[in-house]
Amino acid sequence: MKGIQNFIEKAFAGRWISGPAIQDAIADSKKFNSKGIKTIINYLGESFTNEYEITETVDTYMRLIRYITENGINADISIKPTQLGLLKDADTLKSNYSKLVAEARKSKIFVWLDMEEADYVDATMQLYLSELDGAGVGICIQSYLKRSEEDIRKILPKGSVIRLVKGAYSSTKNKSFNTREAVTANYSKLMGMLFAQGTEFTLGTHDINMIKEAQALNNEYKRNVTYAMLKGINNKYLQDMSKSGNKVAVYLPFGKRWIAYSYRRLKEAGHIKLILKSLMKSQKLE
Repeated sequence: MKGIQNFIEKAFAGRWISGPAIQDAIADSKKFNSKGIKTIINYLGESFTNEYEITETVDTYMRLIRYITENGINADISIKPTQLGLLKDADTLKSNYSKLVAEARKSKIFVWLDMEEADYVDATMQLYLSELDGAGVGICIQSYLKRSEEDIRKILPKGSVIRLVKGAYSSTKNKSFNTREAVTANYSKLMGMLFAQGTEFTLGTHDINMIKEAQALNNEYKRNVTYAMLKGINNKYLQDMSKSGNKVAVYLPFGKRWIAYSYRRLKEAGHIKLILKSLMKSQKLE
């Protein structure tokens, strides 16, 4: 068990996570920004019911917004509903989300609402729509969930900005696609919907074939599309995409609560191979 933990710490804390502090995320952001790569910064933590943890998280995001502004960083922030009180009560959740969105809007910082487990999708969608009348908010949709096609059909006409990912959680067979091939096929289908019906969206994927498919679609549709990856998986590829004129972003977690995040990423289909490949190649930007 100790050996596995040491491996995870090296693989994730060293390459996939900026570090424990806001300053680590800011320093990483400056490096990525200098290569034409925007960052999407997430403060690690989830499933909070303790009022102190929720308040501390909100305070950290408020400080993060200030640091992004003061340092002139090209960055979005990405928050999880269970960080803000989803498991505590609806009023706490809504109040904290509205507070962060209002503060971010002052500095024109985009706020992503991450999607978590399948049981939280309805509450997350409702929370996102509560602030959709204003600018600068987006929501993550996961292709492993069977319901995601209908969710996109409901929220896209309302002007929603979607970040499409495959998903790092698990669910029952009646709610989710349970093979990598099925999840990928649904990703392709949902991506096609975004190109056909959307105007601005982000595609979060490390699948090079999927990226090439998206670029071919964009030659036809000419959408405002951003390609996003996790930090430390294929930094050089993102840099090359930026040099080629693509809009790119890197998802940048920071904080001390890296263990739950790391284990979930390890369980996600295909991420073991991604980790091994990332460890065998340099992730330094040129």
